[in-house]
Amino acid sequence: MDGEIERLMKVWIIAMSCLCYCYYIVSRIPKGFFRLVSLLPIFYIFLILPLNLSSPNLCGTTAFFLVWLGTFKLLLFSFNQGPLALSSPNILHFISIASLPISLKQHPPNTTQNVQKPKWLLLLKVVILVMVVRAYDYKENLHPHFIIVLYCCHVYLGLELMLGLVAKPVRTVFGYEIEPQFNEPYLSTSLQDFWGRRWNLMVTRILRPTVYDPVRRMSAHYVGPIGATLAAVLTAFLVSGLVHELMYYYLTRAPPTWEVTCFFVLHGACTVAEVVVKKVILRRGWRLHRAVSGPLVLAFLAITASWLFFPQLLRNDVDIKVLRDYAILVDFVKFKLGMDPL
Repeated sequence: MDGEIERLMKVWIIAMSCLCYCYYIVSRIPKGFFRLVSLLPIFYIFLILPLNLSSPNLCGTTAFFLVWLGTFKLLLFSFNQGPLALSSPNILHFISIASLPISLKQHPPNTTQNVQKPKWLLLLKVVILVMVVRAYDYKENLHPHFIIVLYCCHVYLGLELMLGLVAKPVRTVFGYEIEPQFNEPYLSTSLQDFWGRRWNLMVTRILRPTVYDPVRRMSAHYVGPIGATLAAVLTAFLVSGLVHELMYYYLTRAPPTWEVTCFFVLHGACTVAEVVVKKVILRRGWRLHRAVSGPLVLAFLAITASWLFFPQLLRNDVDIKVLRDYAILVDFVKFKLGMDPL
């Protein structure tokens, strides 16, 4: 663990040095093609940095922060768009926004989006995550369908708590008003609601200006506004699937199987079909009650995830490695606190 933390520190020192180059040099290049070219070496460095880490937790988190979010933010920055173009002229602000999963609120204060969630809800999610991790000790005695439910809960709760843990100190230190990363996805009433308004909203905010909006603008001349919207949705899901393939490579170090890409393409096609069907249904005055649509959406997500999303991770024992990481981290902390020798 000492060696892995040392490598992690080196990776992030290099990443912050790259972002200093972006702030002090690239920002002075006129926006457009030449600024984009000047960022190509940074894109390559970000691409290879996670390969220096072997821990799936540390490697996966670093890859998500730098390769996915950081690269897409810098891509927008090359055309003077996105959160980096709006950030305060301060190197610490620039680095934090570029390298962390945070998005500054664009709406004015005192709106309904600023409603604080009860603190007991966060505590409940922590307790449930601990229970999920402990339940893995009894996997041999659990039904396979229940194990899939555990995996889904683990992915959601692990991501939400990890992203919230990163965002909180940034909000405290810089005083940012930060957009939430998740919006209770288990309350989704449709695929459109799940992917567009509730699940991993940081990715949604990045894909919209980098993929969705450009595709919709370019295709509107050929297929009309409705066709352009549907094409943009499908393209955004395709790009998400391809980036997930890259994230899976960092976690497994195995050649891609394209299952996760198929997962997102399938959900993109189903979301498009859902949008079309809803237009017809709403025109006729029909509407499914949320008590029916909610369970249907969650069931569809769980079934397709067990079919296409999780298999590559499970075949490469990523779940076992993640749990082993947790145990090693706990032992490492105990050792550093003098509570228990390794």
